Amino acid sequence: MNNDGYYEVYWPRSPRQTGIKPLAGRLETLNGRTIAQVWDFLFRGDDVFAHLETAIKEKFPTVKFVSWREFGSTHGGEEKEAIAEFAKKFKAMGVDAVISGMAC
Repeated sequence: MNNDGYYEVYWPRSPRQTGIKPLAGRLETLNGRTIAQVWDFLFRGDDVFAHLETAIKEKFPTVKFVSWREFGSTHGGEEKEAIAEFAKKFKAMGVDAVISGMAC
């Protein structure tokens, strides 16, 4: 069989299932806003969120945070159920924005 250096290849990626959606609008300021922290409980998120809170509060002193402790892990056996409840929890807590942390 002579391929002259050309071979058939298989592209393992499936066709795109959804179209591109527009990004959510951005908040003009974080002052007076409530930010939820969600995390997969891997790689020092507790430390990272503490540093983020300090830095963000320096620039936006009236920002409020809802700790990652309120939401449970976004990783593992219960992640699907936990994430499915986020919208309802965010609304009940008056959350305006979310910082989602994950391990690398």
